[in-house]
Amino acid sequence: MSFAEENYLKVLYQLSYERVDRKDAGTSELALILKVKPASVNDMLKKLKEKKYVDNKKYGKISLTKKGKEVAINVLRKHRLWETFLYEKLDFNWAEVHDVAEQLEHIQSKKLVKKLDKFLSFPRFDPHGDPIPNEKGEIVKTNRVLLSSIKKGDFFRVVGVKDLSSDFLQYIDDLKIRINSEIILEDIQEFDKTRLLYFNENKVRISKEVSDCIFVLPL
Repeated sequence: MSFAEENYLKVLYQLSYERVDRKDAGTSELALILKVKPASVNDMLKKLKEKKYVDNKKYGKISLTKKGKEVAINVLRKHRLWETFLYEKLDFNWAEVHDVAEQLEHIQSKKLVKKLDKFLSFPRFDPHGDPIPNEKGEIVKTNRVLLSSIKKGDFFRVVGVKDLSSDFLQYIDDLKIRINSEIILEDIQEFDKTRLLYFNENKVRISKEVSDCIFVLPL
């Protein structure tokens, strides 16, 4: 498969299976995420359908076939293993690893990926808190929710992020919000839904937009 084909399948999987608001993807949504024109999306989907990686549903929605899902999970596995390697072994920060892993995820050597997994002691989650599929394609199920759904006074642990852009990751890094940070939601402003967080004897305010991009586990 081409790198572009793998990227399409990976994004389709994330939209349909991993997002909190998961749903069948449409052409316009794929074009927006992949930063291409809708016509290009249609051309690629036609190719993927001919190869039996995707299927079309009613109203223009696209779904992965079993074959397409297997490819997508394998690409995600490689991506997240490489992110973990870069973060843990080469001292990349979590804002840097995504873009580099986008290149490394297309390596085809099964032996290399298997050895990488073993070298990292079979990690279950990547630096952003996303689950890493194992060799069989099995993925750890989590009960994570968005911080924006947490109520005033609740105690929670940060377990992942929805936005992997370097700007967002650098922003929350500056706030000292990390994976496994344990936080109390001290207050929610009624006017604009700004959240006041308390952790490590510090208080931090974040917008509703930011709270929509942080996954947490209530404690």
